[in-house]
Amino acid sequence: MKLIPSLILLGAVVGLSGPPACVGASLEEGVAVAIAFDASGSMLEAVKDADGKSSPKNIIAARALRAIVQRLEAFVANAPAGAARKLDAGLYVFSGKDARELVALGPFEVGHLKRWTNNLPAPAAGTPLGIGVETASRALLKSPLARKHLLVITDGVNTVGPDPARVLPRLLQEAARKETPLSVHFVAFDVDAKLFDPIKKLGATVVGAANETQLNTQLEFILEKKILLEDEEPPLRRKTD
Repeated sequence: MKLIPSLILLGAVVGLSGPPACVGASLEEGVAVAIAFDASGSMLEAVKDADGKSSPKNIIAARALRAIVQRLEAFVANAPAGAARKLDAGLYVFSGKDARELVALGPFEVGHLKRWTNNLPAPAAGTPLGIGVETASRALLKSPLARKHLLVITDGVNTVGPDPARVLPRLLQEAARKETPLSVHFVAFDVDAKLFDPIKKLGATVVGAANETQLNTQLEFILEKKILLEDEEPPLRRKTD
């Protein structure tokens, strides 16, 4: 599957280089992913789309989101016989002065693509990136599934509320208290990835994408190699040292 590459600054696992050797005993095998989606005013600006033409970033981002949801559908639908995959997913949009839930984090349902993509708000001034990170992460930490991933799609740095570099340490501490891994993936779209160095220093991998093609490539890598990891042994089955 090809994904859309143009607006995201992909960050990877915050505070971790991979799943830990063990997780909380009460957690279930499975993947939980919360998407924090930028709907700030700058998303109306144009970059090159997959055809080399100029297209608004919010339109490209919506296509990227559609591709992500389709990949999640395939992940659930193509589970091995007798081994259903557990997947929790949710969508959180940030713009103006706050963040709001568009799709509540919970068991992912195949066949509900429109639920994810038809109600995206029009871009509005303000980038409350830290608020978006915190809103999505707190929902994520409530999931009973063992592998928790935050995927952030943004085209700019924080302009409203607390900076994500101040928010993330608290979230990581909370995850540690709950003995659950929290992985964070940032995609910087059409913005200098170096501006996110404070997040990178916390353990996140930050990757830039200047256009739709790059965005697709980066998202596909994050989904396949960081989040879904279909060929990797579930963390609950890993042996402790």
